Order: sequence, then structure tokens, then C-alpha cells
Amino acid sequence: MDDTDFDTALIASALSLAGAEGWRSVTVAAAARAAGLPLPQARARFSSKAAILLGFGRMADEVALEDAPDEGPVRDRLFDLLMRRFDALQAQRAGILAIMRVLPFDPCSALLLACATRRSMCWMLQAAGASTTGLTGELRVKGLMAVWLWAMRAWERDETEDLTITMAALDAALARAEQAAGWLTGRPAVKVEADTPEGDDSGEPATE
Repeated sequence: MDDTDFDTALIASALSLAGAEGWRSVTVAAAARAAGLPLPQARARFSSKAAILLGFGRMADEVALEDAPDEGPVRDRLFDLLMRRFDALQAQRAGILAIMRVLPFDPCSALLLACATRRSMCWMLQAAGASTTGLTGELRVKGLMAVWLWAMRAWERDETEDLTITMAALDAALARAEQAAGWLTGRPAVKVEADTPEGDDSGEPATE
């Protein structure tokens, strides 16, 4: 078993335990024992539970980035990449949901995941052909993080087999983000003003 296979097996075991017993009860040693993996190698590869979280995030990114689309609008490519990432989460749904339940009470893990999510969203944008440098790039990263978190809330309650609810939420969030700030193209936001009857500049709503 090479390092990649070892990491995959241990992370899968840890998430399976989390789904069955809760994330708080998971340790690297317990995950290794449950998977029949040698403890010395587990210690060498994963120094803590935090390393398991980061390792899974890396695996989800790799799933999303494999054969990443290199044609089409940036928004469409981002939709494809992020849905691939959700597919990776779906394969370990019970464990991921167990982690999400304890995050509000574990600020250190929440901060760690926030930083890891930012790195992941940088990768998704770059893979979709969008720059992440400069002020505009930073706005794109923050915008995509907001999109991801919104879609995550939908995924959390999505019990459909094909993630219909998640796909709809992700598509809507990408559309809103693009329309509101032009963050994918760098164009300024378009201000939409309410129509008023011709000759009426009072600012008061029209009445019939």
C-alpha cells in the first residue's frame, strides 16, 4: 500500500467512525485500528485529527480537478468543478455531516476549515481560468467562498440521490454573485433602479 492508498483508507475509516459515533470520538489511532492499518505509519502520516480534515479536503479538490473542463464560460466551469467536489463529500456524507454538527462548538477546527476552504476555492477559480491575484482576484475568492457555503447549506438538507437541491442552490448562487458584482469578469456591478412614471421625480412610489 503506497502513501496515497494509506491516506485514503485512513481518512475513509475516520469519516465512517464519525458518521457512526460522532466526530468527537474519532482519533487517528481509532481510525487506523478500524481500517487495520499500522499505527506507526498512521502517526507518521497524520499527526492529529486536523490532518484528517485537511487530507479529506485535499482529496475532494483532487476529485474536482481531475479532467477539469478547459472550455466554456467560467461560471459553467465553476459549476462543474464544485459539483464534482460535492460528489466527493456525498461519498462520505454521514461523516461530513457529523463534522459540521460540532464545528460551531470547535472554533479551532472551524478556523482551520475556513482557511482550507479558501485555498480550495482559489484552486477552483484558477482551474476555471479565473485569476485570483490582486484586488479583483481576492473579491472572486471571497465571492466563491460565499457561494460554496450557501450551496453547502443546501447540500446539508439535500436527500435527493442526484443532489438536485444542491445543484439548484449552487446554480442560483453563482448567478446571483455574477449579476450582483460582476466578480467573474471584473466588471463593476450594474445598479438596477426601479422605474418611475415619466415626469415623476418625487421618489415616492406610484399609486394607481
